[in-house]
Amino acid sequence: MANVPFQSSDPSQAVLNESASNSTRATPVTWIGLFVSLFGLILIRDAVRLIFPAPTTSVVAAREALIWASAVGLLLLVRGLEKLPFTSIGLGTSVWWKSALWGLVTAVLCGAAGGLLVWATGYGHSKASTAFAALPLWLITLIVLRAGFVEELFLRGYAIERLQVLGLGRYLAATISLVIFALGHYTGGAANILIALVLGGILTGFYLWRRDLVANIVAHTLVDFVGNVLPALFGK
Repeated sequence: MANVPFQSSDPSQAVLNESASNSTRATPVTWIGLFVSLFGLILIRDAVRLIFPAPTTSVVAAREALIWASAVGLLLLVRGLEKLPFTSIGLGTSVWWKSALWGLVTAVLCGAAGGLLVWATGYGHSKASTAFAALPLWLITLIVLRAGFVEELFLRGYAIERLQVLGLGRYLAATISLVIFALGHYTGGAANILIALVLGGILTGFYLWRRDLVANIVAHTLVDFVGNVLPALFGK
C-alpha cells in the first residue's frame, strides 16, 4: 500500500510529520479504524433510533455515551494497535495558541456561511430540530462538545489520513469523508445536508491546509455552541 507523507503548512512540524508518516502502513486494523470513523456515528445513531424511536433524555444520553466510547476506542486503536502517535491523525501538530487562533478564524468563516445558509433555507423548523431543541440544556451542551470533537476526529483526522495510507490522493480522501459527513446529517433534511456540506467543506479545506485537528475541533465546537447552546441559554 502507498505511504503518503503527511503535510502541514507549519515548517516546524516537518520532521515530526515525516516521522509519523514513515511509520504508517495499512493493516487490517486500519480498515477497522476507517469503518468506525466513516460509519460509526451514523450506525450508532440509527441503531438507537431504530430500537428507541422516542428521543427521550435518557435515550439521547445513552447514544452520546456510545459515541464517546467509540471515540475512545479509536484513539486506543491508534496508539495500542497501530502503534502510532496522535500526530498521525493531526493531533498535536501545532502549539496550542496557534490552534486556538486558527480555530477562531475558521469558526468565524463557518459561522458566516452557516448563518447565511440558515437564513436562505429556513433551516430550524424540521421535526429533528424541534426534538433537539426540546432536550435539556446540559444535554444539548454535551452533544455540541461531542460533535466538535468526535466528528472532527472521525471524519477529518482519522478518515482523511488513513484513506491516504490506503493509496488515495489527499483530495479524493477529503472528498469521500466530506460526502459521508454531509449525508450523515440526513435526519435534518436537505437543508441540513447542504449546511453540513458547506461548513464541512470549509473545515476540510482548513485541515488540508494546516493539518491541525485541534483547530478544527475548536472551530466546530464554537460554531455549534453559538448556534445551539447560546439560543437555548438565552431563550429560557
